[in-house]
Amino acid sequence: MMWSRILAVVVVVAATLWIGSGVFGRTESPANAEQAEAAPAQPLFRVAVIEAKVESHARSTALSGRTEADDRASAVARTTGTILELNVRRGDRVNEGDVIAVLSDEAREAQVAEAEALFQQRRTDLDAKLKLIKRGIIAANQKSQLESDLRAAEAALAAAEAEQERGQIRAPITGMVSELPMTAGQAVEPGASVAQIVALDPMLAVVEVAERQLAGLKVGDSASVKLVTGETAEGAIRFISPTASEGTRTYRLEVELDNRSGAIRDGITAEVELRLAAADAVRIPRSALTFSAEGQLSVRTVSAEGAVGSVPVRIVEDGREEIWVAGPRSGDQVIVQGQDFVKDGQRVEAVGTGAPALISRS
Repeated sequence: MMWSRILAVVVVVAATLWIGSGVFGRTESPANAEQAEAAPAQPLFRVAVIEAKVESHARSTALSGRTEADDRASAVARTTGTILELNVRRGDRVNEGDVIAVLSDEAREAQVAEAEALFQQRRTDLDAKLKLIKRGIIAANQKSQLESDLRAAEAALAAAEAEQERGQIRAPITGMVSELPMTAGQAVEPGASVAQIVALDPMLAVVEVAERQLAGLKVGDSASVKLVTGETAEGAIRFISPTASEGTRTYRLEVELDNRSGAIRDGITAEVELRLAAADAVRIPRSALTFSAEGQLSVRTVSAEGAVGSVPVRIVEDGREEIWVAGPRSGDQVIVQGQDFVKDGQRVEAVGTGAPALISRS
């Protein structure tokens, strides 16, 4: 009986010690279990990319300008007088040298008549004296004096006729009479404008070109012109100013247009499309542009390892939605969405532009 009690006590003590040791029912806490397992990788930021393709791009640029007459000049009086005849009206076409107006001046007419009479007299005297010299009636040494007198009379006549010619006002250029500030019967002084003439063929389309647009432009390049009135014309660059305007820092450029029909008027607003030399460039969405950490205009790219980088770019041709830039190489993965949410060196997940949820965290 005693042994039974002792055995029971031993069993109870042993059970108590076993339970107290914590071996029975031991389980790992949730925190320990999570620490035992490896932490899952953080999801990469997803960006949309396109593959760059360098192409030879035929560039063009459209600039606003105006038409301008190729030349304009005044038909001016070269001497004093009164307008006797006015031979043209506004809108008339004239050729260089045509008589626009005639000045009346009795003094000039009298000078011509007097000089012509003297010339005829000197010539008659010379002819008569030569006959006498030949017959030996007068000395031969008089011949030189007679010939000298004739030459002097001839020069006086030429001078009188030249002065009379100044009374004829001629067109200095071929073109159209645009203004007639004088009328018949008015007295004029030397230098007074009697008619304004504009040369309308060829016609010019004139634009101002910014410094960055000059590259590749040269005389002879073709251009298209669209007038605000609806007419269109083809032409070629005739002149590019070698110096910039002080006020605007732009360069005058002239496109020459065939205007034999006279349909293109002077001073019309025009849009000039200049075709520039082809340049190697990559086409990207305009929204893909960003700035590097150094403040350079750039695009961001994704390397084969998934790292973000920046490539400086130069705009070759600007557009509303798409632009052509130089800088990226063929095969570069250019970020077109999400570029402003990543930085150089960051690892990202690149997906094509057709994938859904382009800018998201998976």
